[in-house]
Amino acid sequence: MSLFPSKRWFIRDPNPERQVLLSNALDIHPIVAQLLINRGIQTIEEAQQFLSADLRHLHDPFLLTDMSAAVERIYQARDNNEIVMVFGDYDVDGVTSSVILNRLLRRLDIRVIHYIPHRIHEGYGLNHEIAPFAKEQGVSLLIAVDCGITAHREVETLKEAGIDVIIFDHHEPLAENLPKAKAVVNPKRLDCPYPFKNLASVGLMAKLAHAILGGLHDDFLDLVTLGTIADVVPLQGENRIFVKHGLPKINETQNIGLCALLDVARIRGRPMQPYYVGFILGPRINATGRMDSAQKSLQLLLSEREEEAYALAQLLEEQNSLRQKMQKYVLEEALEIVNHEINFKHDRVIVVAKEGWHKGVLGIVASQIMEMYYRPTIVISLEEGLGTASARSIDGFHLHEALTHCATLLEGYGGHKLAAGLTIREENIETFTRHINEFASTHIQEEDLMPTLKIDSEIPLSNLNLELVKTINILEPYGEENPAPVFCSRNLMIKGPAAVVGKETIKFWVSDGQSTLSVVGFGMAKYREAMSLGQKIDLAYQPVIDDWNKEPIVQLKLKDIRES
Repeated sequence: MSLFPSKRWFIRDPNPERQVLLSNALDIHPIVAQLLINRGIQTIEEAQQFLSADLRHLHDPFLLTDMSAAVERIYQARDNNEIVMVFGDYDVDGVTSSVILNRLLRRLDIRVIHYIPHRIHEGYGLNHEIAPFAKEQGVSLLIAVDCGITAHREVETLKEAGIDVIIFDHHEPLAENLPKAKAVVNPKRLDCPYPFKNLASVGLMAKLAHAILGGLHDDFLDLVTLGTIADVVPLQGENRIFVKHGLPKINETQNIGLCALLDVARIRGRPMQPYYVGFILGPRINATGRMDSAQKSLQLLLSEREEEAYALAQLLEEQNSLRQKMQKYVLEEALEIVNHEINFKHDRVIVVAKEGWHKGVLGIVASQIMEMYYRPTIVISLEEGLGTASARSIDGFHLHEALTHCATLLEGYGGHKLAAGLTIREENIETFTRHINEFASTHIQEEDLMPTLKIDSEIPLSNLNLELVKTINILEPYGEENPAPVFCSRNLMIKGPAAVVGKETIKFWVSDGQSTLSVVGFGMAKYREAMSLGQKIDLAYQPVIDDWNKEPIVQLKLKDIRES
C-alpha cells in the first residue's frame, strides 16, 4: 500500500515530429511546442494566433447568423423611440452582458429597462409572467441575454403581447428547433457558420458592440473579461484574445462600480490574474443572485456615483460572507448525511436531501462533495414535498444521460455532461437514488472513481530554470482548456525536513543530484507524516516563479506525490 494517497497519472504522449515543426517555424522552445499540441493546437497558423492573441484576429461579427437582423431591429427601436427591456441571467455572465448591452443601447439614445429573474422565486430564464409586466412598462422589444435558447412558449407569449424578442445566448439549442424570435444569435446554432463556437454571452455582447460601433472598444474589455472567466468557457480562440487584452483593463477600468468592488475586495492595483476574477470578483458578483436578487450586482456595475457604488460593493461583500456561511452550514449537514447514510461499496452516485437547504448554494456544495469523494453528487433541497437539486459529475459519467434514464421519476431536469439541475417529488427520491445508482453501476468502473491528473510532460528536474519557466508562461492567461502546465519528475530525493506552514501547506526541498528546488503544497499537509529525509519520490507539479520579498527562484507547486 502506498504511503501517499495518489491520483492516477495520465502523462500525455509527446509528438516529436510536430514539436520540431512548430518549434522551428515559430522559434519557440520544444516544450512550449508540445504544450500547444497538448491543448489541441496542431498547425503553425493556429499556434501563431494562439501565441499572439491579436485583436485583429477577431472574426467579423456579421458571420453570426441573425446578427444583421438583431442590429437592424435595434436601430429600428432607436428610430421609433421604443423602450427596450434587457432580460439577463443572474450569474456573472448574465450581469456583465446586461451592463454592456445597456451601455450600447444608451449610446444609441435608446431607453432601457432591466429585468433579472430571482433565482429562488422565479428560476432560470424567461417566464410567462414577464410578458404582462413588459407590456405594462411600454416595452416593445425584449433582448434576452445568456438565456432564451429553449424558451419557445415564453417567446410566443411575448409575441402575442406585441413584444418582439431578440435572443443572445450561448447555451446548447434543442437541435434545429429555435424559438420564433426576431433574431436568435448563438454560435452553437446548427446553421451558424461562425468559426468560434465557445463564446460566453458576454462575448456575444462584444460581437454586438463590434457590429454596432464598427470595432471592439477597449472600454468594454474589462467586463467582457469578467464574464468570460467567470463562466468558465475555454480560454482559446476569441476568448483568449478578450482575456489576454482585458485582464490589464480591469485595473484601469473606468467603471465606477468595478473600481469600488476592487477596493472592497482589497485587490485594487495588483497585477490582475484569472484567479482574482474567478475566486474573488466573480463570487462577489454572483453572491447577490445566490442569496437574494442579482439586481444589486447589476446596479453596482451600472452605477455612476461613487457613494452609491461603494455602498453596493459593501453589500456584495456582506452577501458573499453570508453565502460562505450558508455554504459551510449546508456542506456540514450534507457531509453528516454522507457519512451516516451512503454505502460506498454499493452507491457510486451520492444523493443527499434535506428540508430547507438554501437553493443558492446547492451547486457549490455538490461540487465540494464531488471533489472530496470523487463521485457524482446530487444535493437536494426540500420544500413542501418538492425537491430542487444541483448535480455535479466526474469525468466519464454523463449526468444528462443518467437523468434521462431516470426521467419518469423527475418533475424536470436540464444540464449537460458534468453539471445539471433537477426537480423531484420527495416520495420519489429513494427510488431515484436506486435507479441512478443502477445506471452508474454499468457506466462507472472502479478505476473511474480515482481522480486522474493530466500531466503535460515528464522532464528531468535539472531542465527547470527561470528562463524556461518564463518561456512557458507565454501561454498565459491560464484557464479552462488552457490549464497551467503540469510536469512530473522521478527519482527525486527529499532534502531537509518538510515543514507545515499556514493553513495545511507543506514546504520541502527536492534534488535530482544536479538541481535542488523548493516545493510548496497548498492543502497537502497530510503528506508530511509519510515523508522522511533522503526518501525517493516522484512529483507532479506546476513550475512557478517565487519572487516574494527575494530574488526570483523556480518553485514547484505540488499537484501530487508518489513513492519512486
